[in-house]
Amino acid sequence: MPHAAAPPPSTPLYVNDGLLRQEQVGYLRASYTDEPLEELRQRYERDGYLFLKGLLPRADVLKAREAYFTLLEPSGVLALGTLPVDGVFDDEKDKLDFPGRGAGSTDANGRPRGGLFVDLALQAHAEPWYKDEFCKHPALYSFIAKFMGWGDHTLGLTRSLLRNNTPHNKAIGVHYDQIFLRHGEDTSMTAWVPMGDITLDGGGLIYLEKGNTLGKEMEKDFYHRASQTGLSEEEAKDAFNKNMINGGLLAEGPKGFAEEYDRRWLVTEYEAGDVVFHTPYTIHASTINKDRKNVIRLGTDLRFVNSSRPYDTRWTSIYAFGDGV
Repeated sequence: MPHAAAPPPSTPLYVNDGLLRQEQVGYLRASYTDEPLEELRQRYERDGYLFLKGLLPRADVLKAREAYFTLLEPSGVLALGTLPVDGVFDDEKDKLDFPGRGAGSTDANGRPRGGLFVDLALQAHAEPWYKDEFCKHPALYSFIAKFMGWGDHTLGLTRSLLRNNTPHNKAIGVHYDQIFLRHGEDTSMTAWVPMGDITLDGGGLIYLEKGNTLGKEMEKDFYHRASQTGLSEEEAKDAFNKNMINGGLLAEGPKGFAEEYDRRWLVTEYEAGDVVFHTPYTIHASTINKDRKNVIRLGTDLRFVNSSRPYDTRWTSIYAFGDGV
């Protein structure tokens, strides 16, 4: 089934390097849990992603969202008179005091500015309601174990990226996940879980059309060139990351990247309970959050591996600023 038409002009989509043109935008294809598993697997392998609607109970996702913003409320990030579960940003505050993790507010994964807000956002990674309950949700584990065929070897890596994206702040740049997981095989799976509803222009993830094939080509080409210069595998890994811009990104700007490679960005609205699974080479980024109600976008990147295969053991500790990954 082809992707649907690009969104109408009434929904402008901004990224770090400007407004995406209509011809640069298409829609993610939605999949459903009642479809045959083999069809879902073929779609995942072909497209590099599987946008699965309603995998998690909506109430469980909103419960975690509420806990997150209740924790962050003392920072002053929320608009007065609003509920934590709604996650509405106080637009009278300076947006730069409330930066999103991983959106380029600092080099690599160092500590950005933001005072108490940043401290509490980091603390959330270690909260029991998050690391012990939400990240280990049985519906998520059960699906991955069957879908990937890993069974009892299905392992969720402890290090996760719980990201908020406050309105009008910088978005996440262009990358693929194997960049950050190179100390293991390229057999991992990422589950991106939106923790709340996200409007089309609310800062959700966007996926490059056929970005999984391009990511593989880029990785293969680099290692081929590295081997010709006599670099060892470890030296090649270091060189690859040093030749990228801040934080291991392929590019800051999705618009220019789409122009360079002549591919569209695939977008969608997300609902609490949805999950997007993607491969280690699937190229993705995010839009700038332009939600008209000032809703903060919240989502988490969860990595899963087959524990019987070599994987990147640097991801077995809770995320911390400057942890070198």
